[in-house]
Amino acid sequence: MTSTPEATTSAPFSTIGIRTGALVFCGDDVALIRRDRADSTHYVPPGGNVEHGEDLAVALARELAEELDLDIDQAEGGDLMWVVDQRVTRPGPTPPPRKLHLIYRLHITPEVRATLAEVELDELPDGSHEVGVIEWIDYRTAAGLPIFPPVGPALAALPDPRAAVTDAALEAVTDDNYTWV
Repeated sequence: MTSTPEATTSAPFSTIGIRTGALVFCGDDVALIRRDRADSTHYVPPGGNVEHGEDLAVALARELAEELDLDIDQAEGGDLMWVVDQRVTRPGPTPPPRKLHLIYRLHITPEVRATLAEVELDELPDGSHEVGVIEWIDYRTAAGLPIFPPVGPALAALPDPRAAVTDAALEAVTDDNYTWV
């Protein structure tokens, strides 16, 4: 069988990536990373991409250590709260992957919070770094924040930080309901 250019070029959403992230609570406050860009500001839960073949729990622990300096053994919980299916076209030459965001929940004490990072350096392809600021916000105010994946309304609707989540699947993020910034 001969290969055609169409067969060797990835189409949008033809690959699936997995990102683990965590809503790390300290009382009613939750840690989010604020990223300021030239045209926008947005927030993300601490976390990152799962490497090929990597265990999900190991990936989450690695990412939280990298971004927050958090030893996951100092946290309580670890339950999966939400899954968000992302199929959003984004700027750039690379076809966008489909990404599943797995959002976990952890709780820490004020003593542990006092030891955590205040900034996060995200390495860019050219070797430079984008600085993210770790902000602790009252989770009930999250609905009004530009958070990606867009978990703010579901987060703000929790009656308390330990409330049970009855439906882990949040609405898919697509070009119809989200514009990449």
